Amino acid sequence: MARKRYQPPVQSWIGQVFDTLFLLALVLASLFAPVYLGLVGSGKYTVELSDTSWAGMKQNATMQAQWEKLGYTDGTEVKDGRQPAAPLIATRFNYNFSFIELGISTLVVIAYFIIVLHWSRKEYREVIDEHFDNSE
Repeated sequence: MARKRYQPPVQSWIGQVFDTLFLLALVLASLFAPVYLGLVGSGKYTVELSDTSWAGMKQNATMQAQWEKLGYTDGTEVKDGRQPAAPLIATRFNYNFSFIELGISTLVVIAYFIIVLHWSRKEYREVIDEHFDNSE
């Protein structure tokens, strides 16, 4: 007896639009949630600058010109409505790398892949049987 060929359900355009917007909202939420929860940006530290002139902040002429184009000035005071660049230049990010965290992340991704394959095994077998079954 021949197996009935699988026909996937047809989804309306409203359902497709809803699914698309829902997935977009989930992606945006997963990207911005760490920012709103304060989980990112905590690796900052500030270097004490003894001299806040362009030379003292180790900014060459090209860097100085770019800071000025962006509306910043040297020093620590507002000059002619321009904000000082010293707080931005003195703030640094701490880029630490942990092999343990990398290993944990790798294990999570591999575990997720194995779970997806395990849950999908039945569907994969049905598709393979449908396309490559020579028992007829």
